[in-house]
Amino acid sequence: MEAALDEYLPFWKQLSSAQQRVLQAQVVKRLVKAGTVVHNGSMDCVGLVLVISGRLRAYILSDEGREITLYRLINRDMCLFSASCIMNGIEFDIIVEAEEETEFFNIPAAGYKEIMQESAAVSNYTNQLMATRFSDVVWLLDQILHKKLDSRLAAFLVEESELEDSLNLRITHERIAQHLGNAREVITRLLNYFCDEGLIGLSRGEISIIEPKRLIERASGSLRQGV
Repeated sequence: MEAALDEYLPFWKQLSSAQQRVLQAQVVKRLVKAGTVVHNGSMDCVGLVLVISGRLRAYILSDEGREITLYRLINRDMCLFSASCIMNGIEFDIIVEAEEETEFFNIPAAGYKEIMQESAAVSNYTNQLMATRFSDVVWLLDQILHKKLDSRLAAFLVEESELEDSLNLRITHERIAQHLGNAREVITRLLNYFCDEGLIGLSRGEISIIEPKRLIERASGSLRQGV
């Protein structure tokens, strides 16, 4: 069954018929392959991205070129920062890429901003979403500043297992390092340590979670709410 825009926007029924027609006319549905960059920094205002299926990753680059993941977007999640031009005085050099084949609605920034200025429901939704994303970033900053890397790594493996619905993760050490904003060598050393403890098993390009409960305990304080 093909996805319909009205099923994905929580404020749809609170829009006028004219506003609904405007959005329907402007929205484009896109399907991209894994690795595709959907949004590339603050100068690239592609519009809002509303995920239908698949998964997107929002991350930033340090001056040294090191990546760190801010958050992921899955089914029905919306990315506002890909339309940062609608937020006066706010600029984010956030990159959004597809982690797997992803289908999404692309809502042009200008049309959305116009409706947001007219509709209290859209404005409230946007403000709530913005607050949630800022909370994600603040949470991540707290993790980097105050939590040990082994706890963050354990939490990442637990969350990745939840996303993939599997205890066997097809992911490289380099990719994990990109998510956590650290060096691959450091991640490899910690993974080997987890392996020696019997928490995980390691093979080429794959990590098997052997003791999920113990891994969750190891991740204490670094798991996002809901995991």
